[in-house]
Amino acid sequence: MSILECKNLSLRYGQNFALNGVDLSIEAGGIVGLLGPNGSGKTTLIKLAMGLLQPTEGEILIGGLQPSAKTKAFTAYLPDSNYLSASMRVEQQVEFYADFFPDFRRERAYETLERLGIQRKSKIKTLSKGNREKLGLILTMSRSAKLYILDEPIAGVDPAARDFILDTIIKNKPEDATIFLCTHLIWDIEPVLTHAVFLGGGKVILSAPADEIREKEGKSLNDVFREVFRW
Repeated sequence: MSILECKNLSLRYGQNFALNGVDLSIEAGGIVGLLGPNGSGKTTLIKLAMGLLQPTEGEILIGGLQPSAKTKAFTAYLPDSNYLSASMRVEQQVEFYADFFPDFRRERAYETLERLGIQRKSKIKTLSKGNREKLGLILTMSRSAKLYILDEPIAGVDPAARDFILDTIIKNKPEDATIFLCTHLIWDIEPVLTHAVFLGGGKVILSAPADEIREKEGKSLNDVFREVFRW
């Protein structure tokens, strides 16, 4: 069964399409890059997968189900904007996740925070931007989910932080889980991808295993991306 499937999926605002007839099927178990320039429809697709938007036409299925409370129970989502409560302490945010998500691995979260030197008693509003983003990622990846959807997890962070983020993603991924990495920064994530989906103008331009694309094109995903989306 596909972990994520789109059938003629469209979302229109007036006469403008954010997504236009997307057909896509992603098998479970890999690390999938949802790749495209800004405005290509990546975040729209993610919000449809999370049930935050409703399609104009077609459908999207998560584990064979329409987005709902059932699919959210096995989907861990990291949005592209800060969502943490600034007034909470770190440990309060961890315990909130532990109370809200039955699959949350509390000790895994605390172990990673300790390794980073992020104090449990610290107020979230006192953390640096980088540490707030790391905290959000740790909370998301500390769930034992079937599907992880990460929207621009490496945007706006320094190279060292990107290395930490990718390392955290890989080390915390359950073996049979699927990770959807949404980004336009291909170079940094290419080594970990098993599948690539190129989205442009609200349409799927290319969807194939990463190794297959590299073998067929004779170049890296980053180079293919630059060629496909050349202005």
